[in-house]
Amino acid sequence: MQADLDNLQKICSQTRRDIVRMVHAVQSGHPGGSLGCTEYFVCLYHYIMSYDTLFNMDGSNEDMFFLSNGHISPVFYSTLARAGFFEISELKTFRKIGSRLQGHPATEEGLPGVRIASGSLGQGLSAASGAALAKKINGDDKHVFVLMGDGEQQEGQIWEAAMFAAHNKIDNLIATIDYNGQQIDGKTDDVNSLGNLTEKYLSFGWEVLSCDGNDLPGLIETLEEAKSRSRKGKPILILMKTEMGKGVDFMEGTHKWHGIAPNDEQLETALSQLEETLGDY
Repeated sequence: MQADLDNLQKICSQTRRDIVRMVHAVQSGHPGGSLGCTEYFVCLYHYIMSYDTLFNMDGSNEDMFFLSNGHISPVFYSTLARAGFFEISELKTFRKIGSRLQGHPATEEGLPGVRIASGSLGQGLSAASGAALAKKINGDDKHVFVLMGDGEQQEGQIWEAAMFAAHNKIDNLIATIDYNGQQIDGKTDDVNSLGNLTEKYLSFGWEVLSCDGNDLPGLIETLEEAKSRSRKGKPILILMKTEMGKGVDFMEGTHKWHGIAPNDEQLETALSQLEETLGDY
């Protein structure tokens, strides 16, 4: 199947509009990382993964996705809605009292597409490793995908899971790091340098690929390569370079928009840079 890049670009633009509007409406949320990871989510849910929107929590016989850096819930919710897991109009309830679309994804309200509560960083790779190992045990030939943040690599549990996945040859697992170099308090190099993540994961026994996460053709090629290299004895890591705030010029490349909502004027400026392609919610 050939990717329809024009259509994927349109979905990306609309997703970015959803993100800034959702966060603005409640003056709360995390737009920076959400905007930076838009291409990844759109590629995954509109091209790469095989799944059923009639959501089955155990994920048997379908690809599964786990969001570890749960604060970027705006892009996750927009993606799930635009992919058909729930009505797009529900995006209006983001972060409101009684909403299924909480600030960090949660499972108690049964929101289709959400498999784990995430927000406490460092846990997603463990959950994904367990799900992928279960698939191997059950003879299920589908993949498990997980997205982590780069600042999240400062969590010890990440490295326990990385060791576990390699030791158990969980080779149907495709993990991705959003490598934007920013975290809530500043640049990752200033807060707690990550060193050479490629060499670290290689030394733990992983296969490592890298790509520009804001370049659709290159991202698709890398995700397809990851699938082709799977089931050969090693888990796969994609080191995905992105730009925080991508698509909105005044948000790009700075940690300051990690968790701040735009005001009315800033929202209008952002929307003027993002084409409405599929209709706003």
